[in-house]
Amino acid sequence: MSPKTDQRPIILTGDRTTGPLHLGHYAGSLKNRVSLQHSHRQYLLLADTQALTDNAGDPAKVRRNVLEVALDYLAVGIDPAQTTICVQSGLPALAELTLLYLNFVTVARLERNPTIKEEIQARGFGRDIPAGFLCYPAAQAADITGFKATVVPVGEDQAPLIEQTNEIVRRLNRQVGRDILPEASALIPSVGRLPGVDGKAKMSKSQGNAIPLSASPDEIRDAVRRMYTDPSHLRASDPGRVEGNVAFTYLDAFDEDRAMVEELKAHYRRGGLGDAMVKRRLEDVLQTLLAPIRERRAALARDPGYALEVLRAGTLAARDKTQDTLDELRAGLGLFGFGDNREGVRRSA
Repeated sequence: MSPKTDQRPIILTGDRTTGPLHLGHYAGSLKNRVSLQHSHRQYLLLADTQALTDNAGDPAKVRRNVLEVALDYLAVGIDPAQTTICVQSGLPALAELTLLYLNFVTVARLERNPTIKEEIQARGFGRDIPAGFLCYPAAQAADITGFKATVVPVGEDQAPLIEQTNEIVRRLNRQVGRDILPEASALIPSVGRLPGVDGKAKMSKSQGNAIPLSASPDEIRDAVRRMYTDPSHLRASDPGRVEGNVAFTYLDAFDEDRAMVEELKAHYRRGGLGDAMVKRRLEDVLQTLLAPIRERRAALARDPGYALEVLRAGTLAARDKTQDTLDELRAGLGLFGFGDNREGVRRSA
C-alpha cells in the first residue's frame, strides 16, 4: 500500500538518541509500537537534534546512539516494512516548522509547560536554560504536525506537550482560515512511568538505575538483586508493603501471569514471603523477556549496514512527507517562495 492510498491513522513516536533503550522504554511505549504498526501508519523518529538540547557538549554521544537506538527498535520487532524509522536531523522541514511555530507561542507559555518546568528543575538549569531545551514544545509540535500525526504515544508526564501542540495547531489553522494541520491525541500506556531499580521516580541511563534491553543475564540478575523493595520488611514472616515496592511494580509491568502476581502480593502483605522469592520470580520473567531481544540485537549489530540502510530509506520517505506539510503550510500562510521549495531542499541535502 502506498503512502498516498494508506488511510490508516498516522502515529508518531520516537526517542532521544542519548543511549541504548531500556526496560522503561519497553514498558512505556516500545511494546505498544510493535502492535500499533499493523493498525496505524507509524513513524518512529530518532530525535538526535532534540538530544543536543542538553548534550551539546558531547555530539559524538548523540551521533553514535542513533544506530544503537535503531538496533533496539529492530530487535524488539519494529518492522521497517510497516514502520518508517527516520532520523530527525535528516528532516530539514522540521527545523523550519519549529522556527515558524516559535512565532505563534510566547516564552511565558513555554515556561509554564509542566513537563518543561519539571525537566528544568530535574536538570538543575536554574535560569541557564539552553534555548533549544526551552523551545522543545514548539519543536515537538513541528515533529507531530510535520507528519500530520493524530495519535502520539506518550507517558502521562508528557501529555502537556500534546496539549501545547494542539494550541499551536489551532492558532495556525485560525491564521490560515482552514484546518491544514490536524490535532493529535495522547495515547497513554496502561503501565505508568517505570521507576529505577533503586526506587527513584524515573529509570535513567545516566543515573545507573536502568536495565538495558541488551542487558546480559548477569546484569539482569545483579539489577534485580539490587532492586528496592519494602525497607520495613526485615524478615520473611513480616507483613510487607506492595505499594512503592519496585519488584512488584516490575512484576505488574512484565509478568503475564496476572493470577500469580496477585497471589504473590496477597502472600507478601500477610507475611511469610521473602524478598528473595519475589525477586527470583521477577528475574525469571525478565530473563525470558530479554533473552530473544538481546540475541536479535547481537545478530543485527554484526551487520550494521542493514540498520543504516533502514534509516536511510526511512529518512528519505519521511523527508518527502514533512516537506509536503511545510509547503502546504507556507502556501496557506501566504509566505514568500520561489515555487519549488522542495527542489531547494533536495539540492542542499
